[in-house]
Amino acid sequence: MNVHPFIEAEKNAGHSVKRACDLLKVSRAAFYARRSDKPSERRRQDAELTERISQVHAGSRGAYGSPRVHAALQQAGTLCGRRRIARLMREAGLTGRCRRRRVRTTVPDPHATFRPDLLNRDFAPPPG
Repeated sequence: MNVHPFIEAEKNAGHSVKRACDLLKVSRAAFYARRSDKPSERRRQDAELTERISQVHAGSRGAYGSPRVHAALQQAGTLCGRRRIARLMREAGLTGRCRRRRVRTTVPDPHATFRPDLLNRDFAPPPG
């Protein structure tokens, strides 16, 4: 839940910002940083990285997931963690394609007759 509008309302009403931040357990620095409406350095880096991720993902025709996108970005010289790439891909709605499951072509007949063991094989463990 975002408490900054409540603190802003208290400030506009003439009350202490310090007291409101203490009660809501928010640092004053975070409140004033949020008021400036400038995106943080991390947000700007995330936006730039999301653009690169989108390019790599589009280059793979939507096949690459986060591990392959991470490997491609590392090969291009962009250093960042795979989990960060996974988070940014999730936020951007990018997913890799999964391989299809194998189709089972042979299904045993449950009503087939039992075949006798002509070799008298014994798969029991040896006694002892």
